[in-house]
Amino acid sequence: MPQNFGSLVFTSAVKALQERYGSRRQYERLEQRGDQRGGLTEQETEFIAERDSFYMATSGSSGWPYIQHRGGPPGFLKVFDQQTVAFADFRGNKQYVTAGNLATDARVALILVDYPNQARLKILGNAQILEGHAADGVIERVHSRTYKAVIERVFVIRVEAFDWNCPQHITPRYTEEQIREALKPTVARIEELERENDELRKLTRHR
Repeated sequence: MPQNFGSLVFTSAVKALQERYGSRRQYERLEQRGDQRGGLTEQETEFIAERDSFYMATSGSSGWPYIQHRGGPPGFLKVFDQQTVAFADFRGNKQYVTAGNLATDARVALILVDYPNQARLKILGNAQILEGHAADGVIERVHSRTYKAVIERVFVIRVEAFDWNCPQHITPRYTEEQIREALKPTVARIEELERENDELRKLTRHR
């Protein structure tokens, strides 16, 4: 079952800083809520289904953390069930840093951001890499027929904990599609005015 987020990230050093700066009591209540027994809810599932990118952190045998941006069509990160998410690893620059790191440490941290609505979701989990025949039963579940990138492998992540982050300091950003949708009434009005102008020009020429 997914665990309490604070129980995984609030180390003794973190707790000491929380105590020092006056937030320990607030986060202690978060820890006392117990495990997230139900796993991902409908709220998280809907949020994940709308994202077209996220960031994933891993740690290599050198001890250095590594953060990689992952992108694809909206919903390319799939929720299989309340405790499992997965996504297709599309062919990229062939560095294989994330895949290599997971060979020695399966732990991952994901952060998904909804910039227009200033919301972000953090997920901690353990990742498994499926390739070749081992991925046969899963690829169809993560494949998008409208996205032509080559799938090299599948990452399946067992969710250990998740948490909604504070919306402060998220600068609203919008995709081209979102801007186009927001401008539809303006574009329609401009087209209407252009048609009216054309009619007025025609009337003027015939006088």
